[in-house]
Amino acid sequence: MDKKEFCVLIKYCFLKGKNSVEEKTWLDVDFQDTAPGKSTIKDWYAKFRHGEMSTEDGKRSERPKEVVTDENIKKIHKMILNDRKLKLDETADTLKISTECVHHIIHEYLVMRKLCAKWLPRELTFDQNQRRVDDSEQCLKMFKCIKPECLRRYVTMDEIWRHHFTPKSNRKSCQWTAHDEPVPKR
Repeated sequence: MDKKEFCVLIKYCFLKGKNSVEEKTWLDVDFQDTAPGKSTIKDWYAKFRHGEMSTEDGKRSERPKEVVTDENIKKIHKMILNDRKLKLDETADTLKISTECVHHIIHEYLVMRKLCAKWLPRELTFDQNQRRVDDSEQCLKMFKCIKPECLRRYVTMDEIWRHHFTPKSNRKSCQWTAHDEPVPKR
């Protein structure tokens, strides 16, 4: 039997004057495996006592707003591409949706994961090398202009490249990557 048919039987027993305990024992005898639970029967009895005799379920609120839309997927993807170290909470707060939905969109639709960077030796990029050359040329010009004063203030450096910011833990260096992207480096 389905739920609607059980509701009709519960209403019949209510109108006959049986209480919910008698109703439950009667249904358990005749419908052992499919009988509704005690709390369900009590809920229907309470509904009938308040004068609502319909066996239909009450109207429920609308389905929750769907947040997995193309618009939200594009927004999240753009946010991640702008800042790979973006946290789920920050994204959820910005878009006013739950962190679970953001997590679902990132993992299922964007097929991205968060990876912690590993320490690897780094070579300077072309831009970084060019900046070093430009800075060195500027220092050389300054040195030629005011040689004695410059020697007193000039500090030389070795060939080690130093970071301006080094995260305290691996967790802080996590960033979102697609499955086909290489592992990020620190």
